[in-house]
Amino acid sequence: MSPQHDFCYEVDGLHAERTDKMSALAGRRASAREQLLEAASKLFYSNGMTATGIDAITGEAGVAKKSLYNNFASKHELMLAYIVRRHDEWKRLYEARATAANSSQDRVVAVFDAYIDHAELADANGFRGCGLLNAAAELPVGSEGRSLVRQQKEEVEAILTQHISDFTGDARVGELAQHFSLLLEGGMERAGLEGNTAWLYRSRNIALSMLRALGD
Repeated sequence: MSPQHDFCYEVDGLHAERTDKMSALAGRRASAREQLLEAASKLFYSNGMTATGIDAITGEAGVAKKSLYNNFASKHELMLAYIVRRHDEWKRLYEARATAANSSQDRVVAVFDAYIDHAELADANGFRGCGLLNAAAELPVGSEGRSLVRQQKEEVEAILTQHISDFTGDARVGELAQHFSLLLEGGMERAGLEGNTAWLYRSRNIALSMLRALGD
């Protein structure tokens, strides 16, 4: 084999080795980021964002403090990621419920069921109500985090509006969606104060009764 071929094989080998190392490093970073976000999500929900320090997060995640700043520019950025993650968790639960629904009425109820599902996931560590509203309560008016929470709640109301619109030709669809949204969020707030999901089930049952009345 010629020296030129030997050189090409050597370069290819070095390239492959470098690619493997970069892939492994990216995997470790992704894993560390997910560990940090998982730990922060647990502690932020259980103890509050302000009360949770960086040392507690890295200790729960089992990573070095440097790893946090390699993955998040600041604690504030981690808090924003937590807010996005909580809403994404609910959306996955809602999408599973909506996919299994057989009618527009069922898809409205699916929004309530997904709130209950999310609340009962939190129950393992102690249910404290809506993690998004709890987070917003810790942030100043006009902050990016509060804006994110508002947008997420508006998205839930838009989903309700769409399903109610599909279900009924009532001209008050927007107003009805606001009623259902207030019923949902009010039930979540009372459930959080009680520390269990009973009020969410009550809200769901009221919503179902309202839907049946609309369908008559």
